[in-house]
Formats: sequence, structure tokens, C-alpha cells
Amino acid sequence: MIPPAETVHWLFATGFLVLGLCQLGETLVGSTVWERRRWRAYLWPATAFGMGLFMWPVMVFFTSSAIHMLAHGVWAQAMMVAGAAQLGLVRGKLQNQLWNLTVPFALAVSGAAFLIHEQNPWLFSRAAFLHHALGWTALVGAGITLSLCVRPRSPVFNAGFALVFLAFATLLFCDRNVAPIFGHLSPLAGTR
Repeated sequence: MIPPAETVHWLFATGFLVLGLCQLGETLVGSTVWERRRWRAYLWPATAFGMGLFMWPVMVFFTSSAIHMLAHGVWAQAMMVAGAAQLGLVRGKLQNQLWNLTVPFALAVSGAAFLIHEQNPWLFSRAAFLHHALGWTALVGAGITLSLCVRPRSPVFNAGFALVFLAFATLLFCDRNVAPIFGHLSPLAGTR
């Protein structure tokens, strides 16, 4: 039995909520205080890497078309690369700060995948709106994290980075398979 798509979306929304709250907590108290407990430095990258790992079964078992399978595969790889690079930086195995560019790269690739794989217009269905909103949020997040690579101590960019993940969580928690949005639902969208 395959769970409804919103169940899987809600599980990943929980992961994005953890990512956003970790980043927001670090922004509020500062990196020095946040890293007094060494395990906290690993929390964000390990969660991102773990979400990438869990995206693989979603890709294999819960997709119904080739374009969705490719999009989920891209998201899995992007999350794993960004999480692994951040884990390497935290651990000290990676020294070059250019590895921080994996995060904006992952968000840009994920945003493009969201927008490319959704063939319907914004208001076709709630799922179409969700994919468009997530895609553009990821692209804005890529810009914020690119700015964060230039100014890593900026509280504004750090808060923006946290808010991107909290926006992801909010959008995914609001997901339903097929439901009218803004009073409009295409008759082609189905009855579920």
C-alpha cells in the first residue's frame, strides 16, 4: 500500500522544520554559543544528508512518471552533496570554504527541478501551486545562501537562510493531493 503524497510531503516538511529551527537557533544565539555543544554543529548537515538518503526510496517507490523520478533523484543528490560537504567542513576534513557553495548549488538545482518537472500552471491544482512556490522559494534561497557565502557572519542572511527552510516546511505541511485553490480547480486535475 502506497501512502498518499501528502504523508511523504509532511515527513519531509518535518525535516525542513528541523533544518530551519537549527539555523534560526544558531542565528539567534550566535555560532560560538551554538557550538558549545559539539553535536549541535553536526545537526544541520546530518539532517540534510539524511533527508537526501530518504529521498531515494521516495524516488523509487512513490513516483509515477519518469520526470518525477528524475526530479526526486536530483533532490536526493543535491541534499546529500550539500549535507556531506557541510559535514566535512564541520568535522575539519574539508578546509576550503568554497565547499560552502554546495548549499546554494543544491538549492538552485532543486528549484530548477521543481519548476521543470511541474508542467501545469500555478493555479491548475494545489500540487501545481505547491511545486511552483517551492521552486521559486528554492531559487530565492540559492541567492540568499550565495550571499551568505560572501558574508558568513551576517545575521540578516543567516535569518533568511533559516526562513527559507521554514517556508519549505510551511508549504509542505499545507499540501493536499487535489484541492481547490483560490476558488479554482481545473476539471482536468481529477477528483482525489
